[in-house]
Amino acid sequence: MEGTVRKVVLIGATGSIGGNALRVIAAHPERLRLVGAANRSRSSELEEIGRRFGVKKLCCVERDGEAALSELATMEDADIVLMAAGGTVCLRPTLAAIAAGKAIALASKEVLVMAGAFVMEAARRAGVRILPVDSEHNAIFQCLDGRTGGVKRLILTASGGPFRDSCLETMRCATPEQALRHPNWSMGPKITIDSATMANKGLEMIEARWLFDVAPEQIDVVIHPQSIVHSMVEFVDGSMLAQLAPPSMTFAIQHALLYPERLPGVEAPLDLTRAMSLTFSPPDPEKFRTLALARQAMQAGGSAPAIFNAANEVAVEAFLKAEIPFLAIASIIGQTLSTLPIVQPRDLDELIEADAEARRAARAAVTK
Repeated sequence: MEGTVRKVVLIGATGSIGGNALRVIAAHPERLRLVGAANRSRSSELEEIGRRFGVKKLCCVERDGEAALSELATMEDADIVLMAAGGTVCLRPTLAAIAAGKAIALASKEVLVMAGAFVMEAARRAGVRILPVDSEHNAIFQCLDGRTGGVKRLILTASGGPFRDSCLETMRCATPEQALRHPNWSMGPKITIDSATMANKGLEMIEARWLFDVAPEQIDVVIHPQSIVHSMVEFVDGSMLAQLAPPSMTFAIQHALLYPERLPGVEAPLDLTRAMSLTFSPPDPEKFRTLALARQAMQAGGSAPAIFNAANEVAVEAFLKAEIPFLAIASIIGQTLSTLPIVQPRDLDELIEADAEARRAARAAVTK
């Protein structure tokens, strides 16, 4: 499709990913055209996007229901669907879009964390490409460049969030306001708290396992405060490839929407004539317990990643409401994983039931 206009459906249009995607689409009208947009709420903002981009097919979940998302994701005009909404709302629309033969630009972590086996198998059967939009996975995708052999490990970089230089006692007393002060990225509240606990890296490890078909032990995380190296691939011969860009989601979004074509970006690239340092260090396992819990869930497989994700969402919501302390987020995830049975869901309905059960268990842990 290089050189032609690619028609885009954007689910999650008013979030941070959605806003950056709209910047990319507006910058390349000769290659990208928005033909459908959706959001959970904020219908007035959605209507404004429709007017600005000349889009008539809009879906507000609060108004139209979740089933309308799948209708939008399978609309005949669409070439590629950008899944940018948080939570589990993108799961069924992603599978519907795959069945309809649409390319998927995937920014919603929960789709693969919850249902990686189902989604990747559906994409394989349909011959549909899933293009990662998370900056870390997009970086790995670019470094691999179609290679399937010789990979030793994938190295996900993490900023370390607002508490990367804090002691455990400071984190124990952290307020939501402090946890929301991310040093590098401007994101929504949930993903910002995930960055503070590093649960986001745990979710990304699980995603990477499915996206790149590697074993759990081949995925590592390092703290890289500058957020310039977005991830790396180490090969069996000891060579390592890294992808570098400024800390803006527009680079990964544009790469996914235009792949394999490359055009000028909407933001300035790195200026290597200016002095900069790139530093790396291992994450502190005591401060960032969610990483070990995510690895545990990834290795257990089955419903465990869905339980991790659901418990984390409940715990983050409780922390943002000041119902639990910051470090209790990891405790609630661990408690939920240890108390619920790990099952092998036979279909999506069983997976969604495991998600619901995990949310009930996590809410019970919050109230205690």
